[in-house]
Amino acid sequence: MASDKEATVIKKYANRRLYHTGTSSYVTLEDLAGLVRNGEDFVVYDAKSGEDITRSVLAQIIFDEESKDGQNLLPITFLRQLIRFYGDSMQALVPRYLEFSMENLTKEQNQFREQMSKAFGGGTFGTGALDAIQAQTRANMTMFTEAFQLFNPFAAAAAKAQAEAPSAAPENAELGDLKRELNEMRERLDKLAKSK
Repeated sequence: MASDKEATVIKKYANRRLYHTGTSSYVTLEDLAGLVRNGEDFVVYDAKSGEDITRSVLAQIIFDEESKDGQNLLPITFLRQLIRFYGDSMQALVPRYLEFSMENLTKEQNQFREQMSKAFGGGTFGTGALDAIQAQTRANMTMFTEAFQLFNPFAAAAAKAQAEAPSAAPENAELGDLKRELNEMRERLDKLAKSK
């Protein structure tokens, strides 16, 4: 959320109540979720220590949303993979990569909405709308597949090898492929480190 407007300050008190300093009123996590949906920036500070606890409050909002029936956005496989990155050497790259992926998804979402408004402009559900949905779904699945392969190149290599020759691939060839992919990953990491 890039904005020139200063972020609203929310204070969290020991009794777990959240105080919106802009409106001088207490708010709930649901209210804060509404602010996020409306594109409003806020920071949350612990009222006693002054510590910035925005990340944990946002994580709590996501947890609450995920707990609602039919509201699941985070697949179990993704959550498991994310947990595996804590303490891993790749941990430093994950936040920026996820930000990049979400920015692309947001752009795709806006493009999809434009396509849908054009398709539904006449008020009828035509084949153009169905084609747009299918094309957008394919594009999103490709993006997510590539993202998961980047985070887990060994699983991707094993799946590829299994799909190409499930029983005939020799172990040496698989090991060579894994070494090559590991070297490619190291080169990418080196390039990323040098660009910073």
